[in-house]
This record gives sequence, C-alpha cells and structure tokens, in this order.
Amino acid sequence: MTNERLRAAIVSSPDTVESLSARVGLDPKTIERWVSTDRLPHRGNRHRVAQALGADELYLWPKALSESRTQSATAAEIIGQYPSRGSVPSDTWRQLIRASVKEVSLLAFAASFLHDTLPDFDDLLAQRALSGVRVRLLFGDPASEAVAVRGVEEQIGSSLADRCRLSWKYLSSILDVPGIEGRRHGCTLYASIFRFDDDLLANHHLFGAPANHSPVAHLRRVDGGRLFDVHMASFERVWELGQAVTGEDLA
Repeated sequence: MTNERLRAAIVSSPDTVESLSARVGLDPKTIERWVSTDRLPHRGNRHRVAQALGADELYLWPKALSESRTQSATAAEIIGQYPSRGSVPSDTWRQLIRASVKEVSLLAFAASFLHDTLPDFDDLLAQRALSGVRVRLLFGDPASEAVAVRGVEEQIGSSLADRCRLSWKYLSSILDVPGIEGRRHGCTLYASIFRFDDDLLANHHLFGAPANHSPVAHLRRVDGGRLFDVHMASFERVWELGQAVTGEDLA
C-alpha cells in the first residue's frame, strides 16, 4: 500500500525526493520507502517533512492520530509514583484489596512485606475470594535458581529463599479457599506486579537493590493505553509457567 497523500504533496511542491531529503537530513531511500510502503516515520521525522512540504502532519500520515491517542491514553494510566515500595502507605494496599470486585493477582518472589504490613492479609484475601473475586498468588519457588540468584544480587544470600518459604507457610491456610489459586514460579523477575481490578502497582527491580528500596508505579487501566496491559501480559506468561500449589502440598 502506498502513501498517495505524501506522494502528491512532494509532486506538488518545488522539491524532488532528493532535494526534500537534503533539506530534512534524511536518506532519499527512506522517503521513497515512506511513499511506497505507507510506513509511519518517527514523530520528529514526520514533523520535519510536513513542515518542509507546508502540509499537515496528520493529513500526510493519518495513522499518526491513533499513535497519538495511544500515547495520550498510556500517559493517563500513570496515576502515581512512589520512590520506594516502603513508601507506599499500608492503607493503600488494604484499600485496593478491599475495593476489588473482580480480580486480585499478585506476582513477586516472597512479598513477605504484605504479611508484615497487613496482619490480616490472609483474611482480607479469603474474604474477597468468598465474595466472588478471583485471587491469584504467584510467588517464588524457594528452591529455584532465580530466587538463589536474586538473593546473591541483593547480598542477602539464602534469606530470600527463607522468606519465600515463610510466605508460602502463611498462605497455606487459605490456598484451599474457593476462588484462591496459588502457583510457585522460578522465573527471573524484572518487576513485582500487584493487580487489584483495574489498578496495578508495579515494583520495578533494580540490580543490587532490595525490592523494598526500588520505585513503584501506580497504574490504572485506560482503554487504548499500553502500560497496564503489558504488565499483565508479563504476569500471564509467568502464571502459565508456574506450578500449582495447594494447602495440602504445604502441610
């Protein structure tokens, strides 16, 4: 498919493809590809060419409008930032759990801070599950290489594996509650993901830094945005690789 609008704009201008490319600092073959394949150039290149031709950028590349809308929707998904996970108020975690009516999906290695921060964490999850909320708990396999490597990187050795075991021990009492599913994973994590319906807290992991000291982004899903969905796509990939765990397995 060709970009006839761009072709016509060049033909009706004083420029040839060669002179236009020289004016905007691009290879003539690049502009020819834009015409012949209707490829969407980078934003800066679109702006320079449109300005050189005296044409409207969105007229020349209508697809840029959908890209612009996606960027706007994606930016709107970011509703808060925390400098560290430790700076997220405990009431925020509690309120997000209590407000959930469809899904609570949690991905981390141990997330033992949730039991430390919320003494009734297990009860909160059980209550939501019994009210019809799907609860998915996806935490680290203490025997996995990924947990061992992360422990070394954080300079805490086997302590991370110990925290994973402790988290599973705490959770064993609720894993058989209808609506609660547990899976162990051995995947490398670049972010811990905590989803509560259309809200999501992403605790991004920084090399050598404990997760508690790493930043957290608070996202809220917006139609057309990409941040929420790309995080949940990662969650789903790990979920598919996880091994189901029941209360009986941990007894």
